[in-house]
Amino acid sequence: MNPFLVISIIVAFVILLIGSAYFIVYYQHPDDSNEAYLPKAIVILGFALSGATVLMLPLDTANKDGYAGCAGYDDKFCGGLNVEGMWNTMFILIPIWVFIFIPFMTFYYEADDGMLMAGTAYAPNPVKKSRIGQAACYELFVLAIVGVFFAGSYAAFGETNIPIQDYEGLGTLKGGIGIITETNSYTFEYNPNQNKTFRVHDLINMNPLDEEWLKTVVDNGAAELTLEVSAATFFGNLMAWVGWFLFALFGGIGLMALPFDLILAYTNRPRHLDPVEYAEIQINLRERVNELVDVGEMIKVEREEKAQAGLAGAFSTFSFDAEKRKAARDERQAVLGFKQAVYLLEQDVDAFKAVTTDQDKYNPLMPYLYLMLGCFSVIISLFWFLHIIVYVFPSPPLAPFLNNFFKSFDSWFPLFGVLSVALFTSYLLLCAVKGCFKFGLRFFFFHIHPMIPGKTYMSSFMFNTALVLLCSLPVVQFCQDAFADYAAFTDIRQIFGVQAQNLKFFSFFWQKNVFVYIFFCLNIMTLVYLGCKPKDQAASGQALRDQLRSRAR
Repeated sequence: MNPFLVISIIVAFVILLIGSAYFIVYYQHPDDSNEAYLPKAIVILGFALSGATVLMLPLDTANKDGYAGCAGYDDKFCGGLNVEGMWNTMFILIPIWVFIFIPFMTFYYEADDGMLMAGTAYAPNPVKKSRIGQAACYELFVLAIVGVFFAGSYAAFGETNIPIQDYEGLGTLKGGIGIITETNSYTFEYNPNQNKTFRVHDLINMNPLDEEWLKTVVDNGAAELTLEVSAATFFGNLMAWVGWFLFALFGGIGLMALPFDLILAYTNRPRHLDPVEYAEIQINLRERVNELVDVGEMIKVEREEKAQAGLAGAFSTFSFDAEKRKAARDERQAVLGFKQAVYLLEQDVDAFKAVTTDQDKYNPLMPYLYLMLGCFSVIISLFWFLHIIVYVFPSPPLAPFLNNFFKSFDSWFPLFGVLSVALFTSYLLLCAVKGCFKFGLRFFFFHIHPMIPGKTYMSSFMFNTALVLLCSLPVVQFCQDAFADYAAFTDIRQIFGVQAQNLKFFSFFWQKNVFVYIFFCLNIMTLVYLGCKPKDQAASGQALRDQLRSRAR
């Protein structure tokens, strides 16, 4: 066992835990500062688990356990770690976190005690219920659905059909570790060394008899080897498949949105205002505040009227009536638009304060840091874009591209190659988070959960934890395929690149690169869209008022 890899694992996990804890402290809302300790622990461990999953790929690359020589005859380049067992552990822990811990903690955190705000909690009645009881009821419902889905999928699609090339030898193979008998009499002799350990350099050179025996090998053509994969491997594949629906969308958007927003943070940095500009901005902010206050009052009145009429919130009720579904959709759009407008107003107010009342608290170096990170992210995104074109899509690839870049470090400092893989994989996870937030700001399909220093509630932490956990396995699956040359001797290559690649039903998505094409198309669409509309625009208060009034009629 390589002690350097063991130390690296310990150090990396400690850093992930400390970083996750600091992340919580820095971003949490003051209302949660001395509360919600159990949800915080789940979030800290969830972020650490997601980071560890992504960093497992460079660890697996350094370990090289997939190399056949690691079985004992050529192990000088092998790390000696049971990385396959680590992967199986991750495959089990991620669904536990996503479908058990995070939903339960979300229900528990947001559950009302039944006494205050009666009618607004998950159990809308004045009868007192335990928060744990409410959370457990909803969690059992989630587990029933997920359990049926997982068990049914494994029973139906748990076999993999691995394509092989069938060869048949017609000689006798005799060696120090076993005998393979065929029909002819040629023999391969092997003399083990004094330690009785098989070493590849101890093999005697081939002679004419050996070459003659090789001529007797018959190629029987292509065949298939049908195997049942383990439950852990199947669940890892299933979680990757589910996560790809999110990663293809959010990662595809974020790969282009992240560089855009970092550079815009520099170009739109706070600047000195003359008296006229100061007055104009102040008036604009005041008008926007008044408009959103009016919209908020209208939403509140509408909900109170529905509560008095004994109706549940429109967007929490399913109906087969087309008009009711349309009303629910309109209400949801109005609420999401209102939240988006409030968020962008808060951002503009903070920027205004940075050059006025809070000028002494503003760090003028931050825009330049954003510019530096923006230029760096442009390079990484460009490399990913080109790598997909020249290596991932063509068969065979046009060029190894990033694989050769990583391999170039092996001759003088292999650690740089491993760290480069870690950088490119972690970057994709950041892009997925950015893409989710960008999509939520531009299109009102779900509630946005921005991470704002000092203003983030635990519900937003848990949402983003679930997101990065769901996207971590698609990132790993995509990177092991994108870096197949460099990661040829990894265990994850044997899991995702061989077993999962040929699973029933799922093989179509993996072999045809369905998700990767969606990911790539969204790259191009996002690039064009953000080139035309780079700045996030809030829905106007007048438009929201008109929408609410039209629904009232």
